[in-house]
Amino acid sequence: MMGTGHLAALQDLLGSEQFLHASADLEPLLTDHRQLYHGRALGVALPRHAADVAAILRYCNKAGVGVVPQGGNTSYCGGATPDESGRQLLISLRRMNRVRDVDAANSTLVAEAGCLLATVQLAAAAVDRFFPLSLGSEGSCQIGGNLSTNAGGTSVLRYGMMRDLVLGLEVVLPDGRLLSSLAALRKDNTGYDIKSLFLGAEGTLGIITAACLKLFPAQRSAATAIVAIRDPAAALTLLAALRAASGDAVSSFELMPRSGVLLALQYIDGIRDPFDIAYHWYVLVELRSSRLDDPLDELLQRTLAEAQGDAGVADAVLAQNDRQRKDFWRLRELMPEAQRRHGYSLKHDISVPVSRLPEFLVRASDWVAANVPDSLLIAYGHAGDGNLHFNICGVAGAAPALQAQADSIKRVIHDLVRDFGGSFSAEHGIGRLKVAELERYAAPVELELMRSIKKTLDPNGIMNPGKLLAG
Repeated sequence: MMGTGHLAALQDLLGSEQFLHASADLEPLLTDHRQLYHGRALGVALPRHAADVAAILRYCNKAGVGVVPQGGNTSYCGGATPDESGRQLLISLRRMNRVRDVDAANSTLVAEAGCLLATVQLAAAAVDRFFPLSLGSEGSCQIGGNLSTNAGGTSVLRYGMMRDLVLGLEVVLPDGRLLSSLAALRKDNTGYDIKSLFLGAEGTLGIITAACLKLFPAQRSAATAIVAIRDPAAALTLLAALRAASGDAVSSFELMPRSGVLLALQYIDGIRDPFDIAYHWYVLVELRSSRLDDPLDELLQRTLAEAQGDAGVADAVLAQNDRQRKDFWRLRELMPEAQRRHGYSLKHDISVPVSRLPEFLVRASDWVAANVPDSLLIAYGHAGDGNLHFNICGVAGAAPALQAQADSIKRVIHDLVRDFGGSFSAEHGIGRLKVAELERYAAPVELELMRSIKKTLDPNGIMNPGKLLAG
């Protein structure tokens, strides 16, 4: 049976209104967020319920049809894009967008995989609770994708990755069986933690259809500042001082270089330089508390004053209102967009132990300066948890040469990350882009276990073929 036959059989099974196959409907879903890959597909399934997903997978498993789950299509690694064969079925979860339950007393929320992250945040706020995952794409990314990629974001320092925010999952397995484990329990010591297999698995083991998520007390006080610092080592000194002084109220601690600030000023309308003087390094600091009158501004100001001089703080601007706070965050969050508008850049999503981050930056930056002279280095990101976006941008006319060197540069940077005890993929996952990197850097026993799990749960290899694992 050819592709059209599969699509017709699935339409007979669920109804034609749950499938798209016109080119105009498919085209926006076939290219990844960074436009690295452009695939083809049999069609796009639009299930409304977990039972629909089960029926689709049951059929595809028997027929040997590969399936590619897709949420908001914001993957940086091509993890939600079908291949070029035209034989894979894209499954969009966007119609599965209900918040099934909110339990304020238990501080939990059950959301379907197609819910936008922003929708979950609002649902939590409606019952005076807080869901802490925060991403630049929160208005378009979906909870299922956040779970499948174990998303990070700007609040990992305090709240952890997405896997730390999950209590239970509902998952459809490749053979169509439904694993329903949405119990809203913080203590459940009954054997293997099966749900963890699907968190960060990028849709290669099954399709997450719903999740029970942890909520936290509503955040009623906040203090935000952009701080000019001497160097990244001073950033870590400041972070330690802030955490000690605030009772660990530091929710975000973002490192930004002058080069990134300049790009944002150049390409993004409405961005303003917070300082009259140009500094080499900055951190965006945010403290939050559930107490209404917590004097966080006073605490932040006092700690910054104590850190001036020998401790490495050169200057600071505290947000005086919500508008200024949002302006500070726009500067940080639109750095990726500024780089995109500037042109080609070689991106590295890396992490090292927080204590070794300054040393890594010195070593890696010196190597780039010596070996990639016609480039602009933008090293920024979540310094509080050791995650940096170490991006090398081509200067005018030098992009082709940088592209030609991309593989050799990547090898040097990732080898250095390994030597520092770090990870070549801190928060963006593997997808299609980094399959070879996982093969190179993962321990053989890890790869063996991953393949064994994949073979056990997906023996016919239909789940997101070509992603995460080779072969």
